[in-house]
Amino acid sequence: MSITYNALSGALAAQAAIATVSQNLANSQTKGYTRQGVLLQSNVADFSRNSPGNGVTVGALLRFSDSYKSQQMWRSNSELGQRAQTQPYLTQLEKVMNDPTSSISYGFDNFFKALNAAAVDPTSTPLRQQVISSGDALSKQINSIYNLAANQKLSTQQQSSAILPSLNESLSAIAALNSKIQQVGANGTNTSALIDQRELLIDEVSSQVGVEVVYGPDGSASVSLKSGQPLVAADVAANLGYSSAGGEQTLNLSFAGTRFVLDDSKIGGKLGGLANFRTNTLAPLQQSIADIAEQFSNMFNTQLESGDKTDGAPGIAMFAFDPTSTTGLLKVNEGFTTADLAFAERGQPAGDNSNLQALIAIRGKPVTVASVGSVLLGDADTQLVGKLAIESQQNQAQLKTATTVRQQAEDDWKSTSAVNVDEEGISLIEFQNMYQANMKVISVANNLFDATLQMFN
Repeated sequence: MSITYNALSGALAAQAAIATVSQNLANSQTKGYTRQGVLLQSNVADFSRNSPGNGVTVGALLRFSDSYKSQQMWRSNSELGQRAQTQPYLTQLEKVMNDPTSSISYGFDNFFKALNAAAVDPTSTPLRQQVISSGDALSKQINSIYNLAANQKLSTQQQSSAILPSLNESLSAIAALNSKIQQVGANGTNTSALIDQRELLIDEVSSQVGVEVVYGPDGSASVSLKSGQPLVAADVAANLGYSSAGGEQTLNLSFAGTRFVLDDSKIGGKLGGLANFRTNTLAPLQQSIADIAEQFSNMFNTQLESGDKTDGAPGIAMFAFDPTSTTGLLKVNEGFTTADLAFAERGQPAGDNSNLQALIAIRGKPVTVASVGSVLLGDADTQLVGKLAIESQQNQAQLKTATTVRQQAEDDWKSTSAVNVDEEGISLIEFQNMYQANMKVISVANNLFDATLQMFN
């Protein structure tokens, strides 16, 4: 009987192993599937000197997973999400601000060219009109780039808000899977498929925010932000949402009755990338453009008002700066005409261009710009574009690195957890041979039993 029992246990173990191999092969192309295996254990022998043992048993179903490699994959996904989400905005800004015909520098070049041309004949109406026209074009170019930054800010806010429903849904699903894994695992049922689903969701969450994951002894996974605020604990999930105050978005996290106010520029992932871009690129850029427009208009208007018009009357302001305007920061005052250009020094005849020379000299005067500090007016936009170009190049380099690191992390994960069809094919043959060999042992045992019975006939 021990021969038959041993062989039967071997055949059953081989069947379990073949079933596991078939599951692996069936899911060889399933995203996030973690390969499984069987742990075969020898049954202990009876209390007899002549007992070799009592066959084999399947001690456990194995799930080939490395927590460290999974964590590395999720961390790299967060970095990749952050860099990839930011780059399109940086590229657009850099392209527009560096365009030879739409940049602020181009506007200033044309404006001061018009002023220099007017110096040849300060009383020429066409040359004066060219100054006003180029001033209007300069205003529109400043407004265009300022509005582009404002539109990008709005777009990133909308994009951030659009991410939250998916993020909250994933967190709720992770909490639900935690509960199910605990229940199913307590009954001794294989939970590998449920864990695979949960890890796919964690991977999706990691692209949206940076996460840390800790596994509990009951099979649950606790997910938190890098800064420590909980996202999922057991079967409880957090909910994230934006609140608006004064036109600015504030990210809030609610968990089990507790509310956290988050600095979304530091949470990583797509949300962190968008918020960091708004806070550290767009806001300083908008302020810098406003600084240029305000200080230029103040200097130009002040100098213009110190001179005399063609009729000898004091000059008036040409530009209006209004940071609260919905149509733009800067514009040429309505009704401003060629006769209002005060090119002559106070008390000098109409043909004098002394004040015009002072207006031209404004290009070489310093202005204080939020992003780059004190620079010459003529160099301010160039400095902004250069700073933006450096930031874009750095982000591109970091994006390239993040892409490589993510790919390496995925490859490392696959080396442990992914299905290798060739290996599974070899295992299938080995376990098939094992099954056939054990069935042969059963056949031999039956023949021996029949022969023994015939001895007594």
